Amino acid sequence: MASASRSIVSLALVLAACGHTPGSPSTADVVVAVLPEEGGKVGTVVVHPTSGDTKVLNSAYAGAHLRGAGKVESVTLDRPQVDRTFGAALSALPIPPVSYLVYFLEGSDELTPESHANLSRIAAELANRPAAEVAVIGHTDLVGNDQYNDALSTQRAQRVRDELVRAHVPPERIEVAARGKREPLFRTAEGVADPRNRRVEISVR
Repeated sequence: MASASRSIVSLALVLAACGHTPGSPSTADVVVAVLPEEGGKVGTVVVHPTSGDTKVLNSAYAGAHLRGAGKVESVTLDRPQVDRTFGAALSALPIPPVSYLVYFLEGSDELTPESHANLSRIAAELANRPAAEVAVIGHTDLVGNDQYNDALSTQRAQRVRDELVRAHVPPERIEVAARGKREPLFRTAEGVADPRNRRVEISVR
């Protein structure tokens, strides 16, 4: 099987295996389903039964029911059905990694007004991840020399780190790094002041 997005293929296989007695033919039913990501994106799962047609699942809550020795039927689930069938297993999954971007005024470590408001929201979301590891990585645009931009990107990362600590994110869980102008998000000519590159990435895992 091949999968993308957040699928419950492995969980289905575990549930099926629990009903199988070693040394006997596997007659357990297996249900495979695809869950959408938070933004609605859906990946693809290909189900290859031992007999019968291959099923391609590429829409939200599309499913396949494998019965007995390999017969597979397409099924469409809904969120309540998924929660009833896989609720315990889903609740045991770790929260998936996530990343955020905040932006800065030109030549400074001052957040843009919009990013200042967003940082408060981000800090509140981090409160729901009490064991999370947070990487704060500073960047600049391509204006100025390497030494200047290394210092500026460090200041920006440190500014975000301080704001998160003030919002009660434990400082020992925050790692700070700086990339200067070496990793622009948008490649421009040298010396171009692109606001999209004046950023800090907050990576949470």
